[in-house]
Amino acid sequence: MTGSAELEDRALQSLAALLSGAVADAMRAARGFAGGVYLRSSTPGLLRLAVLAGLPGKLFRPWWRMHMDRPFPVADAHRLGVEVLLTDATETMRRYPQLAAGLPFQFGSLYVPVVGASTPFGVLTVLRPPASDATEVLPDRDRMTAVAEELGAALATLDKAGPGVLWDGEPMCTRPPAEGPSSRCVGGFTWDPADGTVMADDALWTLLGTSREGFAGTPEALARAVTRDDPRLLLAALRETAAGRPPPHPLPVHTADGGLRLLELWTSGAAPAPPYRVSGVVVDPGPGPAADCAADLLPEGVFAVDRLGLITYANPRAAELLGRTRTELLGRPLWEAVPWLDRPAYEDHLRGALISPDPVQFQVRRPRGSRDEVPLGRTGGAWLSLSVYPGASGLTCKIVSMGRAADTAEATPFDARVEAEETDVDEPVTGLPTTPPQYRPIVLAIALSEAVTARQVSEVVMRELLPAFGGRRLAIYLLQDRRLYLAWETGFPQGFLAPFDGVGLDAKLPGVEALTGGRPLYFESMQQLAATYPGIPMDAAEGARAFLPLIASGRPVGSCILGFDRSRGFSTEERTVLTALAGLIAQALERARRYDNEAALARGLQEALLPHRLSAHPLVKTAGRYLPGTLGMDVGGDWYDVVEAGDGLALVIGDVQGHGVQAAATMGQLRSAVRAFTLGDHSPDEVMSGTNRLLIGLDPGQFASCCYVRLDPVTGVARAARAGHPQPLLRHPDGRTEVLDLRGGVVLGVDPQARYPVTDLLLEPDAVLALYTDGLVERPGTDIDEGIETLRTTLSRAGTPGSPSLSRAADLLTAEARQATERPDDIALLLTKRRSPNDSDK
Repeated sequence: MTGSAELEDRALQSLAALLSGAVADAMRAARGFAGGVYLRSSTPGLLRLAVLAGLPGKLFRPWWRMHMDRPFPVADAHRLGVEVLLTDATETMRRYPQLAAGLPFQFGSLYVPVVGASTPFGVLTVLRPPASDATEVLPDRDRMTAVAEELGAALATLDKAGPGVLWDGEPMCTRPPAEGPSSRCVGGFTWDPADGTVMADDALWTLLGTSREGFAGTPEALARAVTRDDPRLLLAALRETAAGRPPPHPLPVHTADGGLRLLELWTSGAAPAPPYRVSGVVVDPGPGPAADCAADLLPEGVFAVDRLGLITYANPRAAELLGRTRTELLGRPLWEAVPWLDRPAYEDHLRGALISPDPVQFQVRRPRGSRDEVPLGRTGGAWLSLSVYPGASGLTCKIVSMGRAADTAEATPFDARVEAEETDVDEPVTGLPTTPPQYRPIVLAIALSEAVTARQVSEVVMRELLPAFGGRRLAIYLLQDRRLYLAWETGFPQGFLAPFDGVGLDAKLPGVEALTGGRPLYFESMQQLAATYPGIPMDAAEGARAFLPLIASGRPVGSCILGFDRSRGFSTEERTVLTALAGLIAQALERARRYDNEAALARGLQEALLPHRLSAHPLVKTAGRYLPGTLGMDVGGDWYDVVEAGDGLALVIGDVQGHGVQAAATMGQLRSAVRAFTLGDHSPDEVMSGTNRLLIGLDPGQFASCCYVRLDPVTGVARAARAGHPQPLLRHPDGRTEVLDLRGGVVLGVDPQARYPVTDLLLEPDAVLALYTDGLVERPGTDIDEGIETLRTTLSRAGTPGSPSLSRAADLLTAEARQATERPDDIALLLTKRRSPNDSDK
C-alpha cells in the first residue's frame, strides 16, 4: 500500500506541476493578471478548481467548485466545448448575470476548454483588464487556445498511463508568472519658480506609465501626474523646497496604478535667494529597505499585501491601527493576521481591488479590545478608513483613524449592514448589502430565476425585494378560480389579512383592481389609500403601500402588496423597476405551478421504478433507503438495486445527472439495462461497458455515475466496478471502517470506449458494505471528503457491541438528512451484510 500511495503522490505532484505551468503560460499568452484551471472530479457533473494563480484562494472560495449545469462561463466552456470571451463587465453582465452579480467589478475574462484525445478534462481561465473591443482580445485568445491544446495532449497521456486525471482536493494557489527581472527606474524633473516651467525627462514618463503628450509643463500638472493621493501635498513640498526647506527624507507617493514611488527633492541653480530652482527624482524602489524606511516615517498606516493575500510590509502606524505587532502581521494572510477583517462585506471590497484597476475605499470597524488607543464609536468598535490601491504585484493599503466619524449618521447604516453580514458564505455573494446599486435588479432577477416553488419565490421577495426598497410588509395572493388566495405574508398584524383571503375579482380592493386593471397602484401614505378606497380596513396609522399586478405572458397570476412603515414617494425609476420585478415574480410563480405538476408526475414515475422488494439470499442481509431532495425539482435519478446473479447477488447504486421527469425516466432505463446485463451473467466490467454504450445510444443528454458489486455470499469474494461514483465504505466485523479504494472509469454516457477496471475485495461475515450517492455526503460550503469522513465515523459506531440492526443502521446513516429542512440533492443508500451462522440480525 505504501508503494501505491507514493506512486499516487508522485503522480499528483506531476499533475500539479503540469497544471501550474499551463496556467502561467496562459496568463502570459492572454496578458492576464490572474488565471486558473478547472478539472473534472470524481463527483459526476462537478468541476473543481485545481490551480489558482495570482489570487488568494480564501477570497475566491465560492468559485472553487463549479457544477456543469450552472449558468457560468466555466460550465458552458466545458459542457459545450466552446471558448468563452468576455471583454468587460458589461459583456459579463449581459451574458452571465450571476457571475456579474457575484463579481461586479471591471475586468475581462477568457475561458478555453481543455480537451485531449476527444476527452474533455476541464477549462483554462484567465482574468485580464477590460478591453474596448473583442478584436483586441482575439490574438490573446488564440495564443491561450494553443496553451490549452498542449495541456490537453499532456493530460491525455497522463490519463492513459495512470488511474485517470481527476482533481478532488482544494486548489493549489500559486504566484503569477514573473514578468522579468526587477529594475529600479529613476525619472527626473526640474521646476523653475521664476517662470513656472517644469522640464521632465523621458525616463519619468516611462516610470509613471504615461506619455509627455498633454503635459502642460506646470507644477500642478506634475503633481497630478506623479501622485493620485493628494497633489496638494506634492505642491506644498515643491514650494517648501523652493523656499530652502527641502524634506529630510524621500516622500512616498502612489502613482495611478497604486504603485509605491519615492520622491526626492533638492534645490539647484545659482539663485542668491529664494525661490530656488527645484530638482527632483521619482524612484521605483522595488522591494527592499529603501521603500520600507520611507514608509516607516508616514503618519498614516501603510501596509502591503501580495496577490496571494500575504502581508509583505506594514509600517508602525498600520500595526498600531490594526492592533497587531509587525511580527504578527508580516508573512501571514491578511484575514488570519487581522481576523476581524474576515467578513463578507470587507472581502468583497478586497476582491474588487484584486481584479479591478480602480482603487477601493471603505470603512471598517475594529471590535473592542484591540491593543491601541483609537477612539470608539457608539457601537463599541474603532472606525477606520481603508484605501486600497491595486498594483501589478499586489495591493498597497492606507489605513487611517476616522476619529469620531462613527458617531455620524452616515456610519450607522454601514455598521448595521456589516453586523448583518457576519456569516460565512461558500457560494458567490448575491445579497443586496455588498452589491452596488446598479446591480440590485440583476441580483433580484437571478434570485427569482432560481426559485422553483411558490414558497421559495415568496422567500426571495421577502429577503431581496423588501430590503432593496425599505419595505417591512409583504403579501402575495395567487389567482385560482377567479378568486385571490393568500399564499404568503410577513410583517402584517396577525389575522389582519384573513378577511381578504379568497376575495373575488369583483371586489373593490386595490390588490384586485391592480390585477384586473393590469397596472401597479402606489399610495404614498395610508391617508391617500383611505381617500381612494373609503372604508378599507387599515393596519397602521401611516405608511406607504404598493400594489403590484402579477402577470406572466399576458396571464393573470396574482397580486403582490408591499408595505412601508413611513410615508414615502415612489420615483419614476423605482416604479419602473418594481413593475419589471413584478413581471419576474409572476413568471417565477407560474413556473412554480408547472413545477408542482411535473414534480407530482416525477414522484409517481420514480415510485414505480424504484425496487419495492430486493432480491434476497440466506447468507446476505440488505437494507436500502431513498430520500428525495427538497430544493428545486425534488425528484432525481438516484437508485439502488439488488439483483440475483447466478448463485450470488449484484449490488448496484447509481446517480443520474439532474432532476425531474427526464432524470427519473433515464434512471429507469439504466436500472433495467443493469438488470438485463446481470441476468445475462456478464462480468462487472461488461455490465458497466454495456450500460455505458446503451446510455450513449439513447442520447438523453445526461450522464450517470454507478457502482456495481458482484458478491459470492458463500465465500464473501466480491468483484466491483465503478463509473465516476463515490468510493464505497466497508465496516469490518471489529467495527473498523475504511473508505475503499476501487479503481474506476469515467461516468456513464460520456465516452463509448471507456473502460471500467474490476477490483477484488473480501466481505467477511458480519462485515457491512455501504454504497451511497453523493447527496448523502455533500454539504454546501464543505468538501465532499468531509462528508464521507462523517459517514465513515457514523457507520463505525453502528458496528460497536449492541449495535442496531442493518435496517436501523440505515436509518442512523440517513437520520441527519431526513431531519434537514432542505436537501439540495436526492439520496440513495444500500447496506449489505454477510450473515454468520449465529447472526441474529433481524
